[in-house]
Amino acid sequence: MNPFECHIDIIDLEAISIVDLLVNQCNEQGVKLSKAQIKQAIAKGALWLSRGKHTQRLRRLKKKLLAQDKLHFYFNPKVLSTEVAPAKLIADLKDYSVWFKPYGMLSQGSKWSDHCTITRFAQQYFPDERAVFIVHRLDRAATGLILVAHSKKAAKLFSALFEKHQLEKQYQIIVHGDFSSQTTPKVIELPIDEKPARSTFTFAQYHQALNQSLVNVLIDTGRKHQIRKHAASIGFPVVGDRLHGDKSLAEGSVESYAADLQLCAVSLSFTCPFTEQVKAFKVLDEDKPHFAIVEA
Repeated sequence: MNPFECHIDIIDLEAISIVDLLVNQCNEQGVKLSKAQIKQAIAKGALWLSRGKHTQRLRRLKKKLLAQDKLHFYFNPKVLSTEVAPAKLIADLKDYSVWFKPYGMLSQGSKWSDHCTITRFAQQYFPDERAVFIVHRLDRAATGLILVAHSKKAAKLFSALFEKHQLEKQYQIIVHGDFSSQTTPKVIELPIDEKPARSTFTFAQYHQALNQSLVNVLIDTGRKHQIRKHAASIGFPVVGDRLHGDKSLAEGSVESYAADLQLCAVSLSFTCPFTEQVKAFKVLDEDKPHFAIVEA
């Protein structure tokens, strides 16, 4: 089944359920969906409600609709069938929490769903189903530490920390090639999308058999795919990076054995805006980038 969407203007407030409305509208568009399929899609974030100037996801099927409301239903079987490994709670500070985001989990959702996002996972994790606000992002293909705010105040305070570069994130990557010749930190200032971008790469370890290097990375800016683009720009593409990496290494070779992107946000430190205490978090060693073990 191809992705499709339907939009329903609420005019007649007759006693019909939201699910029945959607079943009928889907049928009119030639799409046969059961009530169970629609309910499952709604639970995963596929339904939106527009009321006045505001549009937001709708999960409560018993919510009373008003005249001039509009329902938007987005059904994408491929998206809805996607599954990801669970995130790991690193620390719960009530006003905010710190998580390890696994490979494939999104920082935020789309119109099609939000069931594979760190925000939805965090929201459902706690018994009180707290409010969740994303204040920074990690690429879907990346892993590592991500902070989730649980109030508008916390979101505002942490957003300010990020904007003022008062929150330090350290990354680790595994790249193709021997980076050991870089005996001092290598600073890369290649602009990204015509905006300034600065990364500092420091050699950590070399695996001769795989011809791969472990590299520590600090970034002063947070451009999209910055680390991946900067690594590729100096001839050391990140292992598993099929978007910006060396296409000749993308399939089949020993050097590209690791399927997942070997890029991880391994540490996060800042002064807590609520307590003024310095906070520092690190991922477990088992979750850091690793050299692939290739069997003979």
